[in-house]
Amino acid sequence: MNRSWQITLMRNGVLLLLLLCTRSWAETFELHTSVQQQPLASYLYYYQDSENLLNIADIKNLPENAWQHNNRQAFNHGYNDATWWLRISISNQEAWKLDRLLEISYPVLDYLSVYILGNNQQQTLHLGDKLPFDQRPINHRNFVMPLQWEPNETLTVYLSVRSSSSIQVPITLWEEQSFFNHDRTQTLIHGVYYGIMFVMVVYNLFVYLAVGERNYLYYVLFVCSMPLFLASLSGFAFQYLWPDATRWNDQAILVTLSAAVAFGSLFTHNFLRLYELKSPIRYAGFVCAGGAGIIMIMALLLPYNIVIRTLIPFAGVVCCYGFSSGVFRWYSGGLSAKYYTIAWSSLLGGGIILAFSKYNLLPKNLFTDYATQIGSALEVTLLSFALAERINQERRMRFEAQQDALNTERELRHAREQALEIQKQATESLEHRVQERTIELEQLNKKLEELSDTDQLTGLKNRRFLDRVLEEEYARCSRYQHSMALLLMDIDHFKHFNDTYGHLIGDECLREVAQAIRKGLRWPSDRPTRYGGEEFCVLLPETAVEGALTVAERIRECVASMEFKVKNQSVPVTVSIGLMVTVPTTDNDCADMLAKADEALYQSKANGRNRVTLYCVDSDKLSAAPVPASSSQPPHK
Repeated sequence: MNRSWQITLMRNGVLLLLLLCTRSWAETFELHTSVQQQPLASYLYYYQDSENLLNIADIKNLPENAWQHNNRQAFNHGYNDATWWLRISISNQEAWKLDRLLEISYPVLDYLSVYILGNNQQQTLHLGDKLPFDQRPINHRNFVMPLQWEPNETLTVYLSVRSSSSIQVPITLWEEQSFFNHDRTQTLIHGVYYGIMFVMVVYNLFVYLAVGERNYLYYVLFVCSMPLFLASLSGFAFQYLWPDATRWNDQAILVTLSAAVAFGSLFTHNFLRLYELKSPIRYAGFVCAGGAGIIMIMALLLPYNIVIRTLIPFAGVVCCYGFSSGVFRWYSGGLSAKYYTIAWSSLLGGGIILAFSKYNLLPKNLFTDYATQIGSALEVTLLSFALAERINQERRMRFEAQQDALNTERELRHAREQALEIQKQATESLEHRVQERTIELEQLNKKLEELSDTDQLTGLKNRRFLDRVLEEEYARCSRYQHSMALLLMDIDHFKHFNDTYGHLIGDECLREVAQAIRKGLRWPSDRPTRYGGEEFCVLLPETAVEGALTVAERIRECVASMEFKVKNQSVPVTVSIGLMVTVPTTDNDCADMLAKADEALYQSKANGRNRVTLYCVDSDKLSAAPVPASSSQPPHK
C-alpha cells in the first residue's frame, strides 16, 4: 500500500513539473490595441546552433526543453560564429485585425531570416547587411517587418541570426504611427550630430587652407572619419551611400574607424608637440598611426570578425594614449592641452561604452547607442577651442618675441610698417570673408524659406505658404477691386483608399493628384497648395467666375482621367471641388472666403462627388457645375 502510494505521488509530481515547464514555455505576449511600443527581449526563447546545421523545419521540431528563456532586458551574446534561433509568440487579444511593425534596431547583422507562422499564413523574410538594401520589406536603416493578426490569432515568429559582428537583437513591437514618430526623433538626433560634424569640417578646412597648418588637416580628416564610421555602424551609410555594396558595408566600419584612429594619433602627436620629448614616447604617435594603417589593410583582406576583435582593443589603447598624453602636457602647463584632455576624455568615454556594449558588458539602450556620437561631438567641439587657443598662444609668443626684438628705432619702425601691412591684409581678408559668408547666409535663408513653404510629399506649396499668399492677394485685390477665385478640393473616399491599399500607396496617390492639379493650371501665377491630408487648394488671382469654373473643371477632368495603378490594376481617383469667386471687400476676410469654398466643397460631396460646386456670393447659394456623362464614381464607398 505504501509502495503504491509513493508511486502515485511521484507520478503526480512529475506531471505537475511537466505542467509547470509547459506553462513556462508557452508564455505568449498578449497584444492589445493600446500597445503602442513593446520591447520583446524578455519574451524571447533562444537556441544556439553551434554547428550551423539546422533549418526551420528542424527548429520547429525541437523539444521545448531545448529552448532557453532570455531573462535579460536585451538579447546580446557578443562575438561568436554560431547561428542563434529565437522564438516569440504574440497573440491578438482583440476581435478585429491588428497591424504592427517588428523592429530589430541593430543594422549590422549579416544574416537575419524571419519566419512568421500563423493560423492561415506562413511568411519568410530574408534580411541582413549581406543582402542588397532594396530587398528589405520597409525602406529603413534598421530591420523593420510588417505583421498582421486576424482576430484572436496567435503568430509565432522564428528568427535566425548569424553575424560576424556582435550578436545583438534589440527587438521591439511598434504601432506604425508611434514607430515613425520615434524614428523622426532618432533621425533628428543623428541630423544634429552630422550637422555639427559637417560645420566643424567645413570651418576647419577653411582655416587650414588659410593658415596651412598641418594640425588642421589631421583634425579635418579625423572629424571626417568619425561620422562616416558612425554612419556605417548605424545603417545610414548602407541606406543612402552604398545600398548595394554589401561587402564594402562591413569593411567601411573597419576602414573608417582605423582612419579615425590613425588621424587622431597624428593630430595628438603634432598638437601636443610630443616630438619635442626626449623619451621613446615621441614615436608613439607614428606607431599608433602605422598600426591603424595595417589594420585598415587587414580590413580589406581578412574577415570582419577577426579584424574587429583586433581593432576595438587597439582603438581603446590609442584613446588611452591620447588621454594620457594630454594629461601629461596639461600637467606641464598650457591651456590648449587642458581643452584637448577634456575633449579626448569625452571620446574615450564614448568609445569605452561602445566597446563594452559590443562585448556584452553593458546593456544596449539609448545611452549606449548614442554614447559615441555624444562623446565625439563634444570632442570635436572642444578640440576646435583647443586649436583656437593654440593659435592665440602662438600669437602671444610671436608678439612677445617682436617686443624683445624692438631694441632699435629702425626695428621699431620696420615692425610698425609690417604690423600695418598685416592689419591691412587681415582687414581685407576679413571683409572678403564676411561678404562671402553674407552671400552664403542669404542663399541658405532663401533655401530654408523655400523648404519651409514646400510640402515634402507632393512638392506643392504648403498651408503656411497659402495662408501668407492668400492674405497678400486678398489685400491686393481688395485695394484694386479685382476678382479672385479659390478652389478647395478633396480626394473622394481617400480614407477608404488608405485603409484598402495602405499609406504608402496613399502617399503615391497624393503625389499623382498633385501632378494632375499642376496640369490643369493656366499661368505661373496660379498657386496650387496642399491644404492638409487629402485636401488641396488652388488660388487663382485676377480670375472671374467663368475662368475659375474652366480651371476647376479642367483639374477635375485631369484627376479623373489619370491612370493610377495598384498592382497593375487601374484604380479610379476623383476629386470633389468647391469654388469661391469674389471681389474682396473690407467687410470680409480671407478666412471667410476659405469657409465658403469649404461649404461649396461639402456640397460637391453631398451631391455625389467628382464635381465642381460654385458658391454664389450675391445670393449666398451653391450651384454645382455639371458633371460630364463620361465621368464615373469610384467603386469604393
